[in-house]
Amino acid sequence: MSSAQYDVLGIGNAIFDVLVRTEDDFLVRHGMAKGGMALIDEARAAAIYADMGMATEISGGSAANTIVGLASFGARAVYVGKVKDDQIGKLYSHDIRAAGVTFDTRPASDGPATGCSYILVTPDGERTMNTYLGAAQDLGPADIDEAQIAAAAITYLEGYLWDPPQAKEAFLKASKIAHGAGRKVALTLSDSFCVDRYRGEFIELMRSRTVDLIFANESELHSLYQTSDFDTALKQLALDVPLGVVTRSEKGCAVVEENNITLVPAAKIDTLVDTTGAGDLFAAGFLFGLVRNAGYENAGRLAALAAAEVIQHIGARPQVSLKELAQQHGLPV
Repeated sequence: MSSAQYDVLGIGNAIFDVLVRTEDDFLVRHGMAKGGMALIDEARAAAIYADMGMATEISGGSAANTIVGLASFGARAVYVGKVKDDQIGKLYSHDIRAAGVTFDTRPASDGPATGCSYILVTPDGERTMNTYLGAAQDLGPADIDEAQIAAAAITYLEGYLWDPPQAKEAFLKASKIAHGAGRKVALTLSDSFCVDRYRGEFIELMRSRTVDLIFANESELHSLYQTSDFDTALKQLALDVPLGVVTRSEKGCAVVEENNITLVPAAKIDTLVDTTGAGDLFAAGFLFGLVRNAGYENAGRLAALAAAEVIQHIGARPQVSLKELAQQHGLPV
């Protein structure tokens, strides 16, 4: 995959993350489903923000976190996402570029404000997200740069893109361009609630080969196939997509390709602090391993290492160089 100008191009909802530690009663008080992601309007966003304590603020969004993780590994990474030309939008753009990511999407001059996600982290490390999409939902086909997509070895898409209609069109356009250039397309299912909303469409994306690689966690996989039996769901995934990667928290991950299953253990951690970004950083490590032709086992180990780093502190961005961390663990970079 080295002939590509870029290793991975990610397309996602550009969301400014506002993270705060809180107790379970805050979730109850605001009627939140623990561990999920709810789409909210500006009024609810304001009500939640007003009731929150001290927060950590950083540019985010699922695919953006993955792309920043890839840059930390030393990959040539590009991000496509829509912000508004407002104060938070400027902060977002500066922040992601400072992480070593190419970010050229033109900001919106009017319409809704830059999107924000209010992320509540409970003492057990679980994160509950309330997302105001704002300008992110105005990402459309016109924001897809054909030359940039064609120049990336892998185009990586987030399932959350399936919520805004224009973003869905952008997603399909990008996939068509990538495949036309002989490149690969990866999709993360994002959230079991997201899968509940678009189950049939996600399965069709896989069976039609609109996507070549699926990332899912256990609950997303069970939701996708509406079965509580892991092995049954895994076998179905192997039939539906050329390559599937399923994360299982402390049990590690399973990589499925046709009849072959590669099991990779989780990396050891000292303390679980915040699960925000665990799946995003896992995807970063795995994609990095793929573009470096490291093999599925090494890709899984790189993924596990990145996920383990991010869950030991608040926030969905690595706090150390993932390239150096991989080198310390004898993994190929």
